[in-house]
Amino acid sequence: MVTPLPAEAQITVPQVVEAPGPSSVTLDDTPDTLAELVAAQSAPVELTNEMECLAGAIYFEAKSETLAGQLAVGRVIVARSKSGRFPTSYCGVVYQPSQFSFVRGRSMPAIPKASKAWKNAVAIAQIAHENTWSSPVEGALFFHAAYVSPEWRLRRLGKVDNHVFYR
Repeated sequence: MVTPLPAEAQITVPQVVEAPGPSSVTLDDTPDTLAELVAAQSAPVELTNEMECLAGAIYFEAKSETLAGQLAVGRVIVARSKSGRFPTSYCGVVYQPSQFSFVRGRSMPAIPKASKAWKNAVAIAQIAHENTWSSPVEGALFFHAAYVSPEWRLRRLGKVDNHVFYR
């Protein structure tokens, strides 16, 4: 027979918001803003190839945009990989022909990895991958730069910074 501990002796353990990992946060220290969540991300010693593809796409596609704009781009890549309509890996999505203008063949240009923009892209990639913050256009599978007007017959979800997103 197990006797429960008296109420004053019971230990409370903070709940984890997302799956355990190097960047998980507890309910006691949940960031209030995306910027706080980005700052709270621990930089991995080495990125997997898949996370390198996701972070690289965020970097080249949206490094000059707000963190919300970067996250929106990252979440599209994640959503595509899970949709069944696109390749099932981040690298497959990024290197799919004619999808991203920065891709040359099967490679990306060199990235200055000591830059703040790269560190933000890596943090945003982790957040997008772990789904620890929702995108303002969650569920989008397509986007284009705001300065172009393709005649897509898709449902427009919204505009974030310099991109327009669709489902």
